[in-house]
Amino acid sequence: MPEIEHVSENALFGKYEVGKLLGCGAFAKVYHARDVQTGKSVAIKIINKKKIANPSLMSNIKREISIMRKLNHPNIVKIIEVLASKTKIYCVMEYVKGGELFAKIAKGRFSEDLSRKYFRQLISAVGYCHLRGVFHRDLKPENLLLDENGNLKVSDFGLSAVRDQIQLDGLLHTLCGTPAYVAPEILTKKGYDGAKIDVWSCGVILFVLSAGYLPFNDSNLMAMYKKIYKGEFHCPKWMSTDLKRFLSRLLNTNPETRITIDEILKDPWFKRGKHKEVNFYGAEECQQGW
Repeated sequence: MPEIEHVSENALFGKYEVGKLLGCGAFAKVYHARDVQTGKSVAIKIINKKKIANPSLMSNIKREISIMRKLNHPNIVKIIEVLASKTKIYCVMEYVKGGELFAKIAKGRFSEDLSRKYFRQLISAVGYCHLRGVFHRDLKPENLLLDENGNLKVSDFGLSAVRDQIQLDGLLHTLCGTPAYVAPEILTKKGYDGAKIDVWSCGVILFVLSAGYLPFNDSNLMAMYKKIYKGEFHCPKWMSTDLKRFLSRLLNTNPETRITIDEILKDPWFKRGKHKEVNFYGAEECQQGW
């Protein structure tokens, strides 16, 4: 990560003109920016080092950057480069023009065909990550962006786990994720399989896309956790029988019998319609015709 002492106010490192704020978190802000050489739009995540005094937080950020650098898939937000000054880290990423999928759902539920399109792209990205030993662990519509062609891009690997974090029992043990999307086995605190909890979160996302609301919801957090733990959800009457059955396989509270990515690819609801075949190759592999 090259370290730069003096940052110009007009053009960051003489390379990027920073524009409007796109979003912010506890220790980072994301801005729209323009590459002065190419004129191309990028997104820059600016991380304030002073706000991350905790060494484990800093290692999380370094892990996110190293994970994102490894991933090259058409449905995953690409990292272009990482720069640093004494006080800040600048993560230059692909700019995804269409905004959050969440904003689109807020306007109303999708048809099953549109839900299927996004779900297939999500599974392509998640399957690609799993084959490379990466588990997202915080999949939700807010972390899914849309490009100008209406294609889905998975972002925010801040909670990702890589295989070297798996303990001797073969399980992950960090409690993480967003309450409404967490798998029941996370609540038991006995460890979990990263691939299986991502599948559960994909199931919650598919329900939200098709129904327009969450399968497990309650203003009382403990009451919501109880519903998740028991797998208590009700499909709306307008859902097709195939989709209801598919959701029951995705939102199976038993991780041992929950549908796997390979089984998802063979499901009748998932396969319906004219779609490109889902594969787990990266962008470079696709270009090489693998």
